[in-house]
Amino acid sequence: MVRYVIRRLLWAVVLFIAVTVVTYIIFFMIPLDPARLAAGKSATPQEVKAVAHRLYLDRPIYQQYLHFLSQLVFHGSLGYSFNDRQSVNSSIFAAAPVTASLVLGGAVVWMLIAVPIGILSALKPRSVLDRSAMVGVLCGISAHPVWIGLMASYIFGYKLNLLPIQGYCNLRGGAEGQPCGGPVDWFTHMLMPWIVFAVLYAAIYVRMIRANVMETLNEDYVRTARAKGAPESIVMRRHVLRNAMLPVVTMLGMDIAIALGGAVLIEEVFGLPGLGDLAIQSVYQFDLPKIVGVTVFASVLVIGFNLLVDLLYAWIDPRIRLA
Repeated sequence: MVRYVIRRLLWAVVLFIAVTVVTYIIFFMIPLDPARLAAGKSATPQEVKAVAHRLYLDRPIYQQYLHFLSQLVFHGSLGYSFNDRQSVNSSIFAAAPVTASLVLGGAVVWMLIAVPIGILSALKPRSVLDRSAMVGVLCGISAHPVWIGLMASYIFGYKLNLLPIQGYCNLRGGAEGQPCGGPVDWFTHMLMPWIVFAVLYAAIYVRMIRANVMETLNEDYVRTARAKGAPESIVMRRHVLRNAMLPVVTMLGMDIAIALGGAVLIEEVFGLPGLGDLAIQSVYQFDLPKIVGVTVFASVLVIGFNLLVDLLYAWIDPRIRLA
């Protein structure tokens, strides 16, 4: 078990270094002058040169990257914006709770939908419920999130006026200059994005859970438990669900990590000031430090969640520990 954990930690470190190298080279070797972007359009050549020296942009590329990596690892700094001169960390930490609210809330919603429907469909294959669930799965996988979001906004926000169409409210209360805040406003503003965000993943997880449960029901140890007279509730809880949900745990961790870095479409539809919106605005403004910061932050989330899933899977599944 210890060797397994050490291997996973080392692999996470290798991935982190690879991600930072590729990201830094892609964005700081593009045919634009980062020093000119940082200094501003009206800066003189002397000012551009001074900015390049201050930002280590007049050094060889490997020295620039090592400086960037040392600032990130030892100081936790992703640099400063070229446009507003503010810390990239502060911009990311302001946007990250919005994206986290969207993704984690959406994950709860899609699991609340997928788990019961997937289990019931597996227990009653080819029933009306099963066929209806499969039709819903097909629609959920086929429909584009942007189209679903726009339709939901039109029906539930504009026509029925049940939920807010756009905007975000702080969970801890309204700050100065914000029209809303508090748990109730936060929930009502996030409910429709959660549901839209959960449609695609719920469809995928219904199919996965249904297939896993049906496969596990045919295993020898399940038939043996039933032959020994074990109650059906115990058979389902201890033998079927415990084994059928192992792949779901793995996929859930990876999907949450990927969704944290890729929720841009839903954020744009509902006007949520999250990481996706921050990345898009940074691209429009050619703000390279923010683009790199968001990319590295999202990549670290993916690596961290995958590492957590590997460790959790080893703790849940004794076969990993024995191996």
